[in-house]
Amino acid sequence: MMHVSCGRSIAALSLAFLFGCSVASAADEWGSIEGQFILEGDVPELPALVEKGNAAAKDAAVCAASGVPDDSLIVNPENLGIANVCLYIRKAPKKIHPDLKASAEPQVVFDQVGCRFTPHLLIVRTDQVVLVKSGDPINHNTRTSPFANKAENLIIKPEERTGVQITMKQSELNYPPVKVSCDIHPHMSAYWMVADHPYVAITDADGKFKIENLPVGEHTFRVWHERPGYINCGEFKRDLKVTVKPGETTTLAPFKVPVAEFTKTK
Repeated sequence: MMHVSCGRSIAALSLAFLFGCSVASAADEWGSIEGQFILEGDVPELPALVEKGNAAAKDAAVCAASGVPDDSLIVNPENLGIANVCLYIRKAPKKIHPDLKASAEPQVVFDQVGCRFTPHLLIVRTDQVVLVKSGDPINHNTRTSPFANKAENLIIKPEERTGVQITMKQSELNYPPVKVSCDIHPHMSAYWMVADHPYVAITDADGKFKIENLPVGEHTFRVWHERPGYINCGEFKRDLKVTVKPGETTTLAPFKVPVAEFTKTK
């Protein structure tokens, strides 16, 4: 009896050891990165695209009710974090984490409220459907200007809450982001980052981003913002190279982007 018990214990320990090694090996194939983009200089004051109360504005009762701010540059005045900086790997890596191969959500929502697209910058996976909605009591139209996909030009009826579906099956990461506009209200614009893989991130209101479960090794991220196009700063020019460490989250030093990048004439 003692011999059997000992044998079972050894077998159990062996299985536990092998299982533990397997889990550790799997974890060592992936890592994450995080960082922040900060404005270097005084925050520019951008005039509103539609002034509040401007009776001469198109559909003033809606568009001028609260006014429409210029979303082409959003900076947190408290920490100077820059929103809507996008980082992306242009070509899908050979290895993609199993949990990320398919999008967690089959749909993403692109809304129109107060004559303003929201979100201003949207990540769209090629396996997702975009539901274009509107909360406004007026007509809008959504016109996309892609490079690799079919262009769309759709009328969005007042208070459309079901959503008009748009799909983009081809990655657009080798081109500038897809611009979205409204011909009825020319001040309205936004951008879609259409990707065939999950390794794309947009900075939040604090200028922060995190990209999880990347394959271990060196990766090159293109860094884009609406105003300058591709970002140039002291640490990199347009393309940021990052080494992903196994089983770790690498926190990058904040990137300080000169205000001149956002105010220069194209």
